[in-house]
Amino acid sequence: MASEIAIVQGSGPAPSLAPAAGTPAWRRPWALSAGAALAVVACWTATGTTPTAFVHLWKWLPALMRGLLANIEISVLAMALGTLFGLVVGALSLSPLWVLRVAARWYVQFFRNAPVLVLVYFTTYVFPFELHLVSWTFPFPDWIKVVLGLALPASANVAEIFRGAIQSIPSAQWEAAQSLAFRRTEIFRLIVLPQCLRRMLPPWMNLYASITMSTALASLVGVHDVVDTAQIASNTVARTDFTILVYFTLLGLFFAYCYPIARATRALELRHDRH
Repeated sequence: MASEIAIVQGSGPAPSLAPAAGTPAWRRPWALSAGAALAVVACWTATGTTPTAFVHLWKWLPALMRGLLANIEISVLAMALGTLFGLVVGALSLSPLWVLRVAARWYVQFFRNAPVLVLVYFTTYVFPFELHLVSWTFPFPDWIKVVLGLALPASANVAEIFRGAIQSIPSAQWEAAQSLAFRRTEIFRLIVLPQCLRRMLPPWMNLYASITMSTALASLVGVHDVVDTAQIASNTVARTDFTILVYFTLLGLFFAYCYPIARATRALELRHDRH
């Protein structure tokens, strides 16, 4: 069975993920930047000349990190829900029933082209603030509504990624597998899905990075995230230099979280190109 699958999918040595020999790690831009920053901090500490804005930033940094954790939790939950529902919608878009195909297509087109901020406001103010079940009342917090608001465009994009991955598999592979007496479920599970997952992963990771950056909108509907923490810090300290510094720090935190995802996505794309 394994040899037959190899015939259908194609054979060849697996591409190596080992980093190519090149610039030493200590000479790369990120390492040089980190070294320069550490040198400046060490100089300030040794001479006792640390700017006041950086002193305040050091005090607020733990709160900013806790706020960033809230953004990450929202992005992970939104992407998980969006992926699950998006796979269902993507499968419906390939259904032999034209009614299901049209409904799935309209869903994808609507939520892919809807502004994320509008969807966040929609889920925040349309859904109730409390859920009443029989004699029990459960709170429906704003952060869950933000998760739903971000999951809607995520599901539409995942559905399109899934549909494109399925349709990118050459029909010759289906025909070759059928000639080897594979059942349709075996073709889909053993041949098509492994290739689809490999092709879906890079755009899925890009989508997750985009959803993570969109979580900055959560502060507009009252969610206590990293942006809301930065606003509180800015109003509390009430210094122009600290306000500028704290928002630069905000950019740096999002960059530090999303940039490795972008690098990993690029590496997967290069691996797929060589496959």
